Amino acid sequence: MKGVVLSGGFGTRLRPLTHTGPKQLIPIANKPMLFYAIEDLRDAGVKDVAIILGTIAPEKVQESVGNGSALGVDVKYITQGEPRGIAHAVKCAKKFVGDEPFVVYLGDNILKGGIGKFAKKFEESKSDASILLCRHKNPERFGVAEVKGGRIVGLVEKPKKPKSDLVMIGVYFFRKTIFKAIDNLKPSWRNEYEITEAVDYLVRNGYDVKYETVSGWWKDTGKPEDIIEANHLVLEDLPVKNEGVIEDEGSIRGRVSIGKGTIVRKGCFIKGPVVIGRNCNISFGAYVGPYTSIGDGCVLKQVEVESSIVMEGSRVECVGRIVDSLIGANNVIVSGSKEVPKAIRLVVGENTYLSI
Repeated sequence: MKGVVLSGGFGTRLRPLTHTGPKQLIPIANKPMLFYAIEDLRDAGVKDVAIILGTIAPEKVQESVGNGSALGVDVKYITQGEPRGIAHAVKCAKKFVGDEPFVVYLGDNILKGGIGKFAKKFEESKSDASILLCRHKNPERFGVAEVKGGRIVGLVEKPKKPKSDLVMIGVYFFRKTIFKAIDNLKPSWRNEYEITEAVDYLVRNGYDVKYETVSGWWKDTGKPEDIIEANHLVLEDLPVKNEGVIEDEGSIRGRVSIGKGTIVRKGCFIKGPVVIGRNCNISFGAYVGPYTSIGDGCVLKQVEVESSIVMEGSRVECVGRIVDSLIGANNVIVSGSKEVPKAIRLVVGENTYLSI
């Protein structure tokens, strides 16, 4: 089985972070979310992987992933260009997959528990397709499956009045029959070629389409609050590790991971789960609260940060409390006034200077 990982799209709901790079490289617990998809494929035995590139800084994806050897896979790159829908992206991989069964994995999804058992079941079957579903309180945001008697009877993309709460989570197992379905598509109201409609074509034309229901958590990270929640969920399973220097051992509580070259100085307090990258300086007066990820090379002083992601190379030296925030790479945030609000919530792109 081969793997196809999608790393395109505009990421409009995550701007300004996605002005300078694809959303799939935004870190969750200090690891690009794209890596979770690739590692899930690897752990399921899928070692031959194609990454579909979009138009927003595709070179950054190639720089981060390389040939895939560091992640235990062999990676090829396919350029989609302007995003024209998931089905169009899948069609771009037709030559790569050939006659083999394959799994399509959206690169901005995180699935706890992995796809291993689903991949094995599909490979052993003769089904034309199998899709992973999950119950969701807002199904109208996704492709929705209508199921009767254990069989899919229809699929609709983002319906105004969903017929069920079972949504497609962005992991699809296919055989080459899917390309016939894609060839019969017309652009949707969004002017995209919808994978939901392609799978529905298979259902309507008598092909064997199975489904599996995911019982663990799954996160589609399309909005800032989704990324913050995904960071929470991943940090719940954070292993404790200290490769840095802690000047006062009493300043650490809970599950905390600290990278090489990082110094946690006296007068700080860190309450896990927290992950801090390499070569950071957590200086006097800083408080790093639960469910926070601090990227490599960051400097924190005096500030209180909780339930947030601070990306690599950023310096945050302001008197105040930052919560539920996404702070992009290489930013500088300092105090510009003594009148600081009790809590600040930020979504900041890269290479920014803020005085708050």
